[in-house]
Amino acid sequence: MVAADAFVEVVIWRVPQPVPPSTHEFKYRLGYVVGGLCVLRYDNERGKGDHRHTETTEELYAFSKPDQWMADFEADVARWNHEHGRS
Repeated sequence: MVAADAFVEVVIWRVPQPVPPSTHEFKYRLGYVVGGLCVLRYDNERGKGDHRHTETTEELYAFSKPDQWMADFEADVARWNHEHGRS
């Protein structure tokens, strides 16, 4: 839990085959939920590959390795909190 009304959800599977067009062995979803709404999400989806969602956008995400991807997600959560007066 990040705050009384906010939490991070992390779900990661190691898969036997990449989820196309991703080329790595992970299927994942990282989400930041505030007040019951998912305000930030990183995931990979068949046909879309690695990407991230914000409140208003969806953009490609250049996956490198799990440690970097977690660091990027944590930085985005901190940035969202700062921009919304939650830090």
